[in-house]
Amino acid sequence: MLMELLIPVGILGAMGLIFGAGLAIASKVFEVKTDERVPLVRDALPGANCGGCGFPGCDALAVAIVNGEAAVNACPVGGAATAMAIGEIMGESIGSSEPMVACIHCNGDCTHSPNRADYYGIQDCRQAMIASGGVKTCRHGCMGLGTCVSACMFGALSIGDNGLPEVDVDKCTACGKCRDACPKGIIDLIPADQLVHVDCRNTDKGKLVRAVCDIGCIACKACVKVCPVEAITVENNLASIDYDKCTQCQACFEKCPTGAITLEQRIVIGDETTVIELEPEKDLDEEMEAIMQVDAEPAEEFVEVSGEIEVLETRENMEEPEKTVDPAEEHPEDEKDKVEFKISDLK
Repeated sequence: MLMELLIPVGILGAMGLIFGAGLAIASKVFEVKTDERVPLVRDALPGANCGGCGFPGCDALAVAIVNGEAAVNACPVGGAATAMAIGEIMGESIGSSEPMVACIHCNGDCTHSPNRADYYGIQDCRQAMIASGGVKTCRHGCMGLGTCVSACMFGALSIGDNGLPEVDVDKCTACGKCRDACPKGIIDLIPADQLVHVDCRNTDKGKLVRAVCDIGCIACKACVKVCPVEAITVENNLASIDYDKCTQCQACFEKCPTGAITLEQRIVIGDETTVIELEPEKDLDEEMEAIMQVDAEPAEEFVEVSGEIEVLETRENMEEPEKTVDPAEEHPEDEKDKVEFKISDLK
């Protein structure tokens, strides 16, 4: 009776020893060698798995850093502290890592750039873009439906009282998710200490911009002329700031006639930072009129002839037509098909 019990137990024990030895040998033969620095780098990363570094997650970034496929400061969430810790593990010395923050380059709320229609649909900017590019009169402006807010994993964005997204600089990690989610491309990452920026993305000519937004950039180049370090350039009818050159002297902010260049004022109370965007106090009417006539590139005029739109030359380049008597003036009731209007009449 005892032997009947011991025999199967012995067989099972022998099989266990054989299988165990086989697994041990296989683990050595098929071992995937991992650099011992990978888990150390992984522990130094914040573990947000946000993808802001361009890799699927922190594990993939750790492997990429060890393999030399990514920089030690590739993690935008961890910032300088994480970069220094990884630098020590990798034996690399790094300079000071400048923190970045998301910036909304649009101030065209409904008081400055009204909607041209009411939108009833999914509250998502990408979906609203399907409906003729959105309902804003400015085709470059923020629609305020909060796609960037939903994309932020850290609760750093919210829709403000003016219907536009606001960035909490204390929570923003510069992961870039909001930038990637914005279908208008008006969100960018800028140095966290940069307080002067151009809050406009409209690349149309001056008069066309003024027709849809009263605080848009009109490419008048007034900011370019007053910048002492040549940090501002105007390309494609839009001003841009080179933050590597900008000294934040505020000369461009004070000179901008439309208020497209804004200045942030940050108030720190305890652990919370409140951001207020300032606008220069000036009489815009006279200065705007002068700059619009002298510096801004003239908008093209459009003429509708029998239902077809044709683009004519700019007014400055058009020759004065000879005055002739139009038969339609004597018989206006016969003039039904030809209608002439300017772009300024299109609201």
